[in-house]
Amino acid sequence: MPIDINNDSPETALQKLKARESVLKQIEEIAKLGSWEINLKTKESIWSDTSYKIYGIKKGSPVTIHTFLSKVLPKDIEKVEEIIQKAIETGEVLQCTCQVKREDGKIIDLLINGRVIYDEETKEPLKLIGTTQDITEITLIKKEAKELSDILEHSSNEIYIIQAKTLRYLYVNKGACRALGYTHDELLQKNLHDINPYLTDERIEYFTNKILEGDIILNRTIHRRKNGSEYHVQSYIYKLSYHGEEAAVVFDTDISEIVKLEEEHKRQAELMEHQAYHDTLTRLPNRALFQDRLEQTLFSAKRNKEHFALLFIDLDHFKKINDTLGHHTGDEVLIETAKRFKNVLREEDTLSRLGGDEFTIILKDIQTQQSASVVAEKLINSLKEPLTIKNKTFHIAASIGISIYPKDADNQEDLIKFADAAMYKAKDEGRNNYQFYSSEITQQTFQKVIMENSLRIALAEDQFEVYFQPQYSVKTEKIAGMEALIRWRHPHIGIVSPAEFIPLAQESGLIIEIDKIVMSKAMHRFAKWYKKGLHPGKLSLNLSMKQLNSTNFIEDLLAIMEENNFEKSWLELEITEGEVMRNPELSIQKLTLLKNMGIDLAIDDFGTGYSSLSYLKKLPLTRLKIDRSFIEDIPYDEDDIAITKAIIALAKNLNLTLVAEGVETEEQKNFMKKHNCDYIQGFYYSKALKAKEIKKLLKKN
Repeated sequence: MPIDINNDSPETALQKLKARESVLKQIEEIAKLGSWEINLKTKESIWSDTSYKIYGIKKGSPVTIHTFLSKVLPKDIEKVEEIIQKAIETGEVLQCTCQVKREDGKIIDLLINGRVIYDEETKEPLKLIGTTQDITEITLIKKEAKELSDILEHSSNEIYIIQAKTLRYLYVNKGACRALGYTHDELLQKNLHDINPYLTDERIEYFTNKILEGDIILNRTIHRRKNGSEYHVQSYIYKLSYHGEEAAVVFDTDISEIVKLEEEHKRQAELMEHQAYHDTLTRLPNRALFQDRLEQTLFSAKRNKEHFALLFIDLDHFKKINDTLGHHTGDEVLIETAKRFKNVLREEDTLSRLGGDEFTIILKDIQTQQSASVVAEKLINSLKEPLTIKNKTFHIAASIGISIYPKDADNQEDLIKFADAAMYKAKDEGRNNYQFYSSEITQQTFQKVIMENSLRIALAEDQFEVYFQPQYSVKTEKIAGMEALIRWRHPHIGIVSPAEFIPLAQESGLIIEIDKIVMSKAMHRFAKWYKKGLHPGKLSLNLSMKQLNSTNFIEDLLAIMEENNFEKSWLELEITEGEVMRNPELSIQKLTLLKNMGIDLAIDDFGTGYSSLSYLKKLPLTRLKIDRSFIEDIPYDEDDIAITKAIIALAKNLNLTLVAEGVETEEQKNFMKKHNCDYIQGFYYSKALKAKEIKKLLKKN
């Protein structure tokens, strides 16, 4: 309220004036507002205490307008002088901002307001009065606010302020306009739902309630641009007051690349998980997933008292495709085979590939054994139609073994083992069929395992011996060579027939080591005989395709010959007609290498392998051996006589020498001699003998 001093005594009036002056000083200090006046004639100034404090000058020090101007920074001095001069000349209110340097060196921002007081009669300017306010903090706040505003406005992120209840946009920055393709004004006409097309009403209501409750919201959403394209954003939303309204600020970051990476990582993770449990070639469950499915099926069958069948499948002669046409073609065959198998199964059955050409099938909840038979027949029939891959036609067959839960076993290990054993029984029965497990199969498999283990022990303990069966010249009836034959002398059961262990040795791959033993021992003995002046002729060694195709066969052969001082001219390698015809092109290449080394080659068991004469003439052979099956009924069987004559004629036309195997009688020997067979091998002259007995024969030869 204004103070009335007109009716007061001088003392009272003075007290009131002092009180008002005190209040004004307090107001000045609080507002950092200093008052001043300048005598425009003398240039002297009167400053309030706050003015002295603002400039950092000792209170009461004499001051003039020049005291003030000396504190103004050079960049502002011209502006300030112009404003003061204009105020004096025009009488306008003086108002300006500037920076000054205090006595202590600190630079501050000032707001100066003033006006000119004129003489009432002459209208001459007498003095300039006004205020100086320290606005340093206000200026700093405004500057920081401006900087923050610029940062927000030009941020690459999208920044929105939305009304809390209506979700209408109250503010959008340039980043938002740039990202969405709208102008600033266009966006301000929209609301949150317009650019977030996948936000449901329920979700919007949830966000609205959360905003009003003051919760901070983190959310992923999809924005739709003006051109219709879409992108992923991460939103950070919290409540604020904007122009007096309840509002929320939304910071949106484009995370499309992050989402793309996350999706790729997810895809890779799913792929890795799929690969961990599926075969990469056929995409069928692999061994790990098969074991898991079998465990689940067992658990379910036990709980529900159900039956199921486990089928173990192996493709017949699949290795020939890989060996002759390459693994790529073999892979295509496996893929097509898997498709055919899958087509005959139910959705609930599990078809797996364990590896190579081995497949398994779990047939759930079968009612009878006959149900498994029906499926096995369908599987076999599915392969009857030839496969065509890269213009090549393949005839594929499969051997299938079947075990039944719970009849045969009630655990995984035995079910697998028994189905596997039944599959080998199917192979033994001629392949392209299925067999159910029986206890007899287990016994046979057990004996097979024992035999294979015994073979391995025999190799380690050198239980093999080499016998020799002489080959006699028909013309001279003297030894012209001999065939080396393996004998296994078991420490407990004596001599084991080659017919019992050779097939198993071939199947297990042990035949390669056995052939090396025969080769080394036979060459060692032959070299000794030659060194002692005996003449054993040609050494015939049986050669399997497994041995011929082994990586180091040529190197091993040459090393053994060198080690035993064995001449190449003493050697003849025999390979059966059946093995040659499995892959005649490859056989020709391999055998030609041996022939070029100076080693003679013979076809053993000729006439039993359904050979192609077109390939026979290309083989680098020196000799044919007529199989004993054609000799044993001579001279009584007309068919055998005719076949043997034809083989002899063929050999002569191809300039090949002939050996007749299995000659046991005088009649057979005379027949061979009459029809110009070159050599005879058989019991008529000698059975296979030990080396010391052969030595005696050679001395008499």
